[in-house]
Amino acid sequence: MLVHICCAPCACLPVRSLREEGYRIKAFFYNPNIHPFREYQRRRDAVAKWAEHEAVAVTYASGYQLEEFLQGAVPTHQAGERCRYCYQLRLDAAAAQAAAAGCPVFTTSLLISPYQKHDLIKELGQESAARHGVEFLYRDLRPLWRAGVALSKELDLYRQPYCGCIYSEKERYWRPGC
Repeated sequence: MLVHICCAPCACLPVRSLREEGYRIKAFFYNPNIHPFREYQRRRDAVAKWAEHEAVAVTYASGYQLEEFLQGAVPTHQAGERCRYCYQLRLDAAAAQAAAAGCPVFTTSLLISPYQKHDLIKELGQESAARHGVEFLYRDLRPLWRAGVALSKELDLYRQPYCGCIYSEKERYWRPGC
């Protein structure tokens, strides 16, 4: 099974849980939404640290495709659909990677987060799966979230303060009148 990894803290328990179910895991880090570049590096480095600890093979998308992400994000943000675009971009890349790697099933670590739009992730994951001839495994992993936070702290993994894109960074920090 291929698991799209959004970040190390969100990957900890989903990967362990899937392994306990008998899945052999390949991980894929593709997140062109993360801004700024230093934040992207911190998250990528945390994934590498986690993967070494858990003995998980990770494929990292080459380069930092911020321009591609922004070209699609700006018009979708204006239409109130930026999260849809972001999920679709990453899930489609994960489905393509799963097909290329010979993994008949894929999922995403986004599914542990109580802050993500699960119905939309499920819908878009299934659409991407159909396009690439693989299956999308949906699991509501939100009940594992608190334990995942604790484990990520125990492993001393970098924990990011916002979802990833420039818009979520603004939502996290900007206050009117600043």
